Parts: sequence; structure tokens; C-alpha cells
Amino acid sequence: MANTKFASVLLEDVIPFWTRHGWDTSLGGMITSLDRDGSVVDTDKSIWFQGRSGWMFATLYNTVSENPQWLEIAQSCLDFLDRFGSEESSISERLSSDLAGTYPKLYFSVTRDGKPLRKRRYYYSESFASIAYAAMYKATKIQRYRNAAVGMFEAFLIGCIEPGTIPPKTDRATRPMQGIGPWMIAMATAQELRENLQDPSILGKTCTQWIDRCIEIIETVFYKPELAVLMEVVGDEGQVLDHFDGRQLNPGHAIECAWFILHESIYRKEPRLMDLGLGILDAMWERGWDKHYGGLYYFRDVYDKPIQEYWHDMKFWWPHCEAIIATDLARRLSGQEKHHHWHEQVCQWSFDHFADPQHGEWFGYLHRDGSRSSSLKGSLWKGPFHLPRMLWYCSRMESFGHSK
Repeated sequence: MANTKFASVLLEDVIPFWTRHGWDTSLGGMITSLDRDGSVVDTDKSIWFQGRSGWMFATLYNTVSENPQWLEIAQSCLDFLDRFGSEESSISERLSSDLAGTYPKLYFSVTRDGKPLRKRRYYYSESFASIAYAAMYKATKIQRYRNAAVGMFEAFLIGCIEPGTIPPKTDRATRPMQGIGPWMIAMATAQELRENLQDPSILGKTCTQWIDRCIEIIETVFYKPELAVLMEVVGDEGQVLDHFDGRQLNPGHAIECAWFILHESIYRKEPRLMDLGLGILDAMWERGWDKHYGGLYYFRDVYDKPIQEYWHDMKFWWPHCEAIIATDLARRLSGQEKHHHWHEQVCQWSFDHFADPQHGEWFGYLHRDGSRSSSLKGSLWKGPFHLPRMLWYCSRMESFGHSK
């Protein structure tokens, strides 16, 4: 699929869909729960999507064109997040004040007008707020956005990694477990802050040093080359836990991790990282690709045992977006025919099954055979992020990638 096609789908289809239907010009921010034609299904707002949407539109402004509407939408999302994202108002101003270091815990969802609904135990709203503030700083050079980007990443790191204050899902005295998610998100967030803030020091480490640590943990704790797998969760010592949760794989998540590492290999021109990223991609493609119907399974079992989640064989939009990026990077870096084939294969299947030529954007949820499960174009989990990020990233591949 030519880069020009990625760009045209991004700029003529996907971004206009969200500009027309998702942007709340009355109360600010982004509404993401949309039906096939863009009509609103639910007005509640996801705080992490105020961050994700703000990042996406600010990044378009920074890298594609200084379109004033894109900056206005990004500003609208961040203003909403600032006002209603936590119990403390004016988040970016607070993080630029003498109170910096006392981090507000962000909500997951609020009403359309910003009344609180739900907090979740993890800190992913903070990570997406961080990248949004960083991209907005690059666009505006307003110092409080830079401070807020750093502060939100610090909050994420303290909550998830240093020292890690999230209550565990299971009793650690009975079954200690650790997940790959925080390390992946930390790596991707650090990459964005390095891009937009010139590698600041955060909690005593530069973003590049945080990336080093994340890759080391992913490689030594979660990657099992002897099993040809990247685990989603492991025991405290990195061991595979022979239980439903411990055996469960998420191929899309692992393939997303692979492209973060491949991206880093390009940034550093480091063949070892390229080999690591390609190894993870190759292993998880074999685990995840449905050889009968095509597309990527949502969950698999490391030992091919039955999976307890009933949606395990569904096809969700976001793993396919991550696989398109990963295979595009892989084919350019490795030059191997299999990576060219996988890229064409996943592009063809995805655009054939998820894309809606009538109303634009992608459907989010398909049955195993590729038939549509729901007409939703958005929800509290799906909005202007994975799909436009993929289209944006792949359309820019020639400017920072290379081919063997």
C-alpha cells in the first residue's frame, strides 16, 4: 500500500470523520462513542482519549501542516483534560506551580460536561496526558505544557514502575505477577517526550535511559525466544505461570511492542535492537495470524490450551493497526520477502474488513470470519488514536526509515 494512500485515508477520511462528529464544539474535548454514520451513541468522555486525541491533532499540526483547526482541536481536548481530568482543576498550571510533585490521579471517564464518573487502578490516562502536553508544548512553546508533560510522566512512573503504587490484581502473597503493559507504555511515552522535549531528565533518568530500562525488562523478563513468544504477564522471576491469566497472550499488544523497539533501532541505528524487534514480530505473527480466516486473533494461549475469554477469536481494529506499522518497519529494515508479504496481507485484510467506504473510518469489532460484530466507530476505548496514528506513521515512513 503506497504511502500516498495512507496519507489520503488519514487526511480525507479518518481525520475529517472525527473533526465532524467527535469534536465537541459546545463543551470542549472529544466525544468518542459514535455509531457508523458518526451519530453520538453516548456522550460520556474518556479522559485518556482527551490525551490521545490531543496528542494526535497536535502531532498532525507539528508534522504535517500547521492547520489552525487541528491546533484548536488539540487545545480543546487539553483544556477539557485540564479542567475535568482530576479532582484538582487546572492540571497543567498545578504541575507548573510549587505543588509540583503532588500528582493528581486522573479519572478514566467523566460526563460530557466533566462531572466525574470513574477512576481506574492503572495510570494510562496519565501517560496519554503526558504525550499530549508534550506535543502541545512543541506546537505552542508554552512552558506549563512542558512541565505538565514531565509531571504526568513522573506520575505514571511512580504509579506503575518506581516504586509502583497500583494495587495488584491478585494477592501477591499467593501468586506474584507482573505485566508487560507498563513497560511498553513507559517506552512509548519516553519516545514521544524525547521527540518533543529533547530528552529531558525525569526522576533522575533521561528519556533514553528509561527506554533502555524498558527494553532490558521486556527482553530479559517477558521475551521467551526458546518458546518463540512475548508473554503478556509472568511471575516475579519471569517464569511462565500455568494458569489462565499466566498463559494468555495478546498478539496485537506484543506486535505493538515490536514496532516500538524497531522504531528505536532506527533512531539509534542499532542492529541489535532491530534483531530483537524482528524476533518478537516473527514469533507473535506466527502465534496471532488466523491461517483460516485471516486477521489477528485477540488472545492466544502460550501452550495452545483453551482460553477463558469468550472474545478470544474476535478481530479488533487496533491490533491490525499495530501490525501494519510493525510489518512496514520490518519489510524496510529486513528486506525479507516474508515481511513484505505480511505487510500486504494485513493491509489487504484490514482495509477489506474494517474500513467503511460509505461513512468513513473503521469499524472496531469483527467476528472471527471478518463479519461485523458491531456498527460502532468509537467507544470509550476506540477513538482517534490507533488508526490515525498508523496512517500518519506509515505515511511518514520514508522520511525516517530505510530499506535494505
